[in-house]
Amino acid sequence: MLTKFISDKDAEAFLRLIDESENIVMTCHVRPDGDALGSTLGFYHLLMRMGKNAKVVIPDKAPKSLAFVPGAKELVAYSQYKEFAETLIQNADLIICCDFNKASRLDQLADIILNASCKKVLVDHHLDPDNFTDLTFSFDKMSSASELTFRLIAAMGLLEMMDKDCATAICTGIVTDTRNLSVNCEYSDLYIIMYELIKKGVDKRRIVKEALETKTYNSVKLCAYAMSEKLTIFEQHQGAVIVLDKSELDRFNYEKGDSEGLVNQALEIKGITYSFFLREDPDCIKVSARSVNNFPVNQICEDLFNGGGHIQAAGGEFYGTLEECQKILINAMPNYDKYLTHKHK
Repeated sequence: MLTKFISDKDAEAFLRLIDESENIVMTCHVRPDGDALGSTLGFYHLLMRMGKNAKVVIPDKAPKSLAFVPGAKELVAYSQYKEFAETLIQNADLIICCDFNKASRLDQLADIILNASCKKVLVDHHLDPDNFTDLTFSFDKMSSASELTFRLIAAMGLLEMMDKDCATAICTGIVTDTRNLSVNCEYSDLYIIMYELIKKGVDKRRIVKEALETKTYNSVKLCAYAMSEKLTIFEQHQGAVIVLDKSELDRFNYEKGDSEGLVNQALEIKGITYSFFLREDPDCIKVSARSVNNFPVNQICEDLFNGGGHIQAAGGEFYGTLEECQKILINAMPNYDKYLTHKHK
């Protein structure tokens, strides 16, 4: 029996919106990860089984590493198919927004989604969601939006409609956001959910292999270079910073997803509590942060990089030079020493 988070009233309201809708669009944040695709495609497969005209419209292309997720070929990336994506959104009777708490995370899709006249539902697990939907399901204690997707399906009494493809998508989201059940997973409910997903025929071992353990040769070389040449340790602050500029990314023929998991690698170093990865993208400096021992990297990202996220997994963006971004982060480190549980003497 799962702990009850979703009220019967809200579950019924969501089911009623689905029943009253024919054209339903799922969407997620820019630079979609496993949880973004897991939650959107989880709903996609369920709704298709219910006879709905379901579509998933995402801001930009998904990484190739997630091409194995059932339904990935049906994704409509706004960056590639602007007119088609806009038509789908304009004709939607219902839009389900997955895995983001602020409309700005939709990037170029934001205004199009916000201006759509249909009802909207938010399914998310980040702190402090903006009020831009008609119905909001937001629980920051949950491992992932995909976990919440499963709970919503169960709360609406639709588990019997869940097939293997739906379960595989949801499992992918949980596995990627918890690093294969190694973080944000210290509660029994999550393992009950995993049990139910595996009962549906999910091959968890394949998901782990495809999503977390398979990299291109260029990706392996890039990450090895980053760890050996571009990692700086700040022992006094128990922090680590990895920096890659555009020329370095180009040298290794960087593609979206190639640096996935890089920020986590520094946390394997003894004595490191938090890690930052600064990557020079064409339009900004992309900031990724991870931590252990409940060190609040989300606070740093919110304070410095117009971002946020979870206590131990966060991100943001910086509009300036890579050198400026790095300097701001390093200079601010002493301000967050108070959150360290084991301080150097």
